[in-house]
Order: sequence, then structure tokens, then C-alpha cells
Amino acid sequence: MAAKVIDGKAFAEKVRDQVAAHVARLKAEKGLVPGLAVVLVGQDPASAVYVKNKGIQTKASGMNSFEHKLEADTSEADLLALIDRLNADPAVHGILVQLPLPGHLNSELVINRIDPAKDVDGFHISNVGLLGTGQKSMVPCTPLGCLMMLRDHHGKLAGLNAVVVGRSNIVGKPMAQLLLGDSCTVTIAHSRTKDLAEVCRGADILVAAVGRPEMITGDMVKPGATVIDVGINRIERDGKAKLVGDVHYESAAAVAGAITPVPGGVGPMTIACLLANTLTAACRANNLSEPEGLTA
Repeated sequence: MAAKVIDGKAFAEKVRDQVAAHVARLKAEKGLVPGLAVVLVGQDPASAVYVKNKGIQTKASGMNSFEHKLEADTSEADLLALIDRLNADPAVHGILVQLPLPGHLNSELVINRIDPAKDVDGFHISNVGLLGTGQKSMVPCTPLGCLMMLRDHHGKLAGLNAVVVGRSNIVGKPMAQLLLGDSCTVTIAHSRTKDLAEVCRGADILVAAVGRPEMITGDMVKPGATVIDVGINRIERDGKAKLVGDVHYESAAAVAGAITPVPGGVGPMTIACLLANTLTAACRANNLSEPEGLTA
């Protein structure tokens, strides 16, 4: 029996609709408009497209979008001064500095200059610590999107065995913390895990976030498991460029109970969760109830 396809594109649209409805209520009842500031340094083409899409979706949800495009040779002092101004601006509830930054800039220094309450990427060391200790934090967007889809598919996650393949600070580690928070039994595996296939076969939930094209194959998947593929890899096949995940989709889909495709799975959820995080930050800043179903 073929696996159920978890449609991230459709789910992201649902999340954006929830965000827009909540923003409309905030405007009508409180006169509050959440605002997201995105900072782009340099002219990286992929980053520029991503920032443009963020701006479009932010405005479509009814929020204010503030874009700051800086030259590639912008000094660290000038970038930090901009972040300080955004931190102090009450109209700005979320701040995102688009990565990667030019080589002369210290990414960790820049990220940790953002007010943790406005850190809608969830990368600030304070938010990392809060998440790791089970306290209220801003949660990285991609893992948050994965958690939302898992909750929607399974209902309650308590007691399930989860394996996260990948240990990055952006996806793997926070994903594991979120699954722990929902009472899963969690294993973090990676490219050097001994007998990785056997470890993966023990998972009711298998999250692939290792950054290697089609590394997870069907024989590594427990029958009926839910497979969340975070990978986005561009490869050439039959002379054509193709986008694939960290999971070999065809073989895994023949075994799994449910699976996210690439593209159209986890990817669309990232910007949707960025909007959700901005809304959450605005509510917290004004001591209002957080939007239900849009936070960890």
C-alpha cells in the first residue's frame, strides 16, 4: 500500500490562512499590526528570491513588511547598528537576518545581537537554551513546520519512537527538542552513526535532515512509519537538473505509512512558520493570548 503523501503546500496555505485571520482580528480589536523586518546583505541570488517571497507573503497575511537591503561590503558595525534600531522599533515584532552573510561578517555575533523576543528564526543562543530546557521560546521555522505536520497527521505524538538523522543547529537539534517536548522517545543519528539503517528502522517517525541526496532508502524505513524529508538537494539526472530530498522517495513511499515529498513537503512550511512566529512575537510583546495551533 502506497504511503499517504503529506502535502506541505496545502498545509502551509492553511497555516497562512490562520495567521491572516488572527492578524485581521488583532487589527480590528487591538489596532495592532505585526511587523517583520528582513535584512539582506549582498546580492546572493537565492537569498534575494527568498527575501522577495517572504515580503510578498508577509504583506498577503496583512502584516507590515520592512526590507533592508545592504551592500555586500557593509561593515559589521553598520549592520549591528541597524539591528539595534530594529530592536528598539515597536512597529517591528520580528527580525530576520538572511543567511549566509558575506565572509567578513560574524554570523553568530549578528544573530545574537537580535532581541531574543524578536528572533523569529529562533537562532539566538537564548532561544536555543530556552527550547533545550523546555521553556517558552522562539522556535526555528523548519522544525516547527515539521512538528505541525506530525501533530496534524498523528494527533498525539507521546510514546512514539522518533529518529532525527542530522545534528545541525538549525534543524536536527531543535527538531529533537521539539519531539522530546511532545513526549517522543528521541534518537539523534547522523552520517557517522553505526548501523544507521538499523537505527532508522526502529523509528515510528523518521526525520531526514542530513543534507545528502537520497541517503535514506526504503530498506531503512520501518513499515508504516511517518517520514519527514527536510532535505533540498539539486542534482543532475539524465542530463537534467532535479530537486530531491535526503530520502529516496520512491522506495521509501512503498514502505512508509506517510511521507513528505520534495518539493512540496517541508519547504513551503518554512515561510508559513516565519509568519506564525512573527504573529506569536507580536502577541507576546503586547501580553495577548498566543495564536492557537501556531506555536510549539
